[in-house]
Amino acid sequence: MSLDIEIDDRVIRQEREKSRALRKQNWWKNRIAKGVCHYCGHPVAPKDLTLDHIVPLARGGRTTKGNCVPACKDCNNQKKNLLPLEWEGYLQHLQEQ
Repeated sequence: MSLDIEIDDRVIRQEREKSRALRKQNWWKNRIAKGVCHYCGHPVAPKDLTLDHIVPLARGGRTTKGNCVPACKDCNNQKKNLLPLEWEGYLQHLQEQ
């Protein structure tokens, strides 16, 4: 069973534009001000947190407050375009909580 879907490049560009706008909102600034990575839970300087789509844009995710979380660069790089159910590190973090 494959979870891959084809996403139009135009849609991805639009969603990335929404991401840039979302990062300017107070909602996002408050999220990163906490200085905690959503995935590993480690403290991170707010300026070093990245916006990660839980369901990646390339996999059909959208830029919404419910799908965007602050992530450290290490976690964001490890997750890449994986869905949470495909990323073992994410699953282990959920089990520890």
